[in-house]
Amino acid sequence: MTTGRPRASSREVLSEAACELFLERGFDATSITEIAARAGVSRSSFFNYFESKEEILWSSLDQRVARLESAVPVSDPVAALRHLCDGFEPDSLALALVNAEAMGLTDELERGAAVRQARIARAVAASVVAKGAGPVEAAVCGAAHAGAVMIALERWARAGAGRASLADELEDALAIAAVTLPSQGAGDTAALV
Repeated sequence: MTTGRPRASSREVLSEAACELFLERGFDATSITEIAARAGVSRSSFFNYFESKEEILWSSLDQRVARLESAVPVSDPVAALRHLCDGFEPDSLALALVNAEAMGLTDELERGAAVRQARIARAVAASVVAKGAGPVEAAVCGAAHAGAVMIALERWARAGAGRASLADELEDALAIAAVTLPSQGAGDTAALV
């Protein structure tokens, strides 16, 4: 016999409680104790699921980025970015992106997005370097492709994360970033993707 809430359920309940409170009071004015109380769990239980309030927003993307980083170098960085976004469900991040001002999250989202974008950029750059690109070329390619992911996530959230297609938003952004893929020889970018 198990006791308490199922792990996934408690994580979701905490995320929902946090987002409700962020909308009501703002991010900075909401404490972890208040989030736990709203979710019906103890403050210490909060830390079984999240290390901080910020992690509530970023945890699902962070898990995906960590998988990307652990696979570096990948043979096909563009396919890896598609996989990173594949099956991404509307969550607290999507809600926060749409309601950043009301939740008092604008600064936190900018800081957090920059951290995730830099991690994705490094993973892409390392993969491109492994294929023979120079460091500047790889850094530009990584930055462009990481930016494409973050822009696609934001556009998807604003268009209605449950209604819009993240895959479509990502393809549009990746098509623009594709010009930064290093060529091998006379314009042969296909060898890198």
